[in-house]
Amino acid sequence: MKKETAMKMDIQSQGFTLTDGLRNYVMKNLSYGLSHGDEAITRVMVRLSDINGPRGGADKRCLIELRLKAAPAVVIEDTEADLYVAIDRAADRAGRTLERRLARQREFAPTLPVAEVDADWVDGLPGASQP
Repeated sequence: MKKETAMKMDIQSQGFTLTDGLRNYVMKNLSYGLSHGDEAITRVMVRLSDINGPRGGADKRCLIELRLKAAPAVVIEDTEADLYVAIDRAADRAGRTLERRLARQREFAPTLPVAEVDADWVDGLPGASQP
């Protein structure tokens, strides 16, 4: 049985045509690399670009932005001569960064979602302004 995910993926290219094969490659890489934290991800934005155009060089960029439910966004960028290498490296780094971010969240606030801290609790902390 295939697990359905609420994660939305937006893939765009700049400077070249995004083929179905390239789109599928990105989707498979990210689906695999982010599968352990997909319940925390609301949206994945991928921007592929050819910085120098026909001049060549290490100019293929993959930018990945992960929007999370209860934490700041994760943004990863990698630039290589080969677009597929840039995608692989960026997807790997995005997966490791997501794993680290979720581990910290579980460690420091295991029962409280980060976005929903009780205002009365914060007011009771030392150094909090009292009315």
